[in-house]
Amino acid sequence: MALYKLEEFAANYGDADFDNYDLKDFDVYSDIDDDKIGSIKHILVDDSGRVRYLVVDTGFWFFGRQVLLPIGRSRIGYSNRRVYAIGLTKEQVESLPDFNDLEQIDYDYEEQVRGVYRTPVRQASLETSTPVNAPPVSSDRNTYTYEHEPNLYDMNQQDHQNLKLYEERLVANKSRVKTGEVSVSKHVETQTARVAVPVEKERVIIERTTPNEAGRTVSPNEANFREGEVARMDIYEETPDIQKEAVLREEVKIKKVVEQDTVQAEGTVRREELDVNTNDERLHERKS
Repeated sequence: MALYKLEEFAANYGDADFDNYDLKDFDVYSDIDDDKIGSIKHILVDDSGRVRYLVVDTGFWFFGRQVLLPIGRSRIGYSNRRVYAIGLTKEQVESLPDFNDLEQIDYDYEEQVRGVYRTPVRQASLETSTPVNAPPVSSDRNTYTYEHEPNLYDMNQQDHQNLKLYEERLVANKSRVKTGEVSVSKHVETQTARVAVPVEKERVIIERTTPNEAGRTVSPNEANFREGEVARMDIYEETPDIQKEAVLREEVKIKKVVEQDTVQAEGTVRREELDVNTNDERLHERKS
């Protein structure tokens, strides 16, 4: 009966028998005294894909040792992510052969493993404290099947049931909504501006004076009497020439900034709680 590691046998191994849980994330505890044994390293299946063994690293009991735990001798606690080894003792682990690789597993090796678990075992405290002897089985290697020992290889519902509790939680999302609009435009205003411009104006000044030689007798040639003689002089003045030119007065920059704020939101959520109704005093709830 060939055995395979589950991750090598099926690519989608997370869906196999364990409600999408990966048991390799689970720790292994003894159901007798709730003592931690180690952790799950591998899951072994047969050629039909049925889970047959859990490979347990017993680092908390025996450092460096890996042994096989038949799946029927396990109880899986999904809520606290634990696998409980039913009735497993340190003495049994000491008697189990080491697991190193799949090549070493043959009928004789499995018989050695089964022989340890066939010894009287103490069932989990939820069932009974009376030792239970395993039923006799065929020792013929040619006719033996795993179905001959369901107490070792069956994943019974009593030990592998899973009850999931759900709760609601508030999920805060954000959406952008328009809360306003800012419009910036410009218009033209007119006003009267005044500017002072210095200008020059020419004026004619006529001065009449008496020369120092007034009364001197002049010759007829010097006395040139000419009627109608006119003296002309151009007169100028400056006038302001007002023109307009456009200049840059100021620049307006428009931008947005994001301010952080925290708003409070509330809502009503539901949560499932577990109700356990029993008259059996041997029932103990474990919670991690």
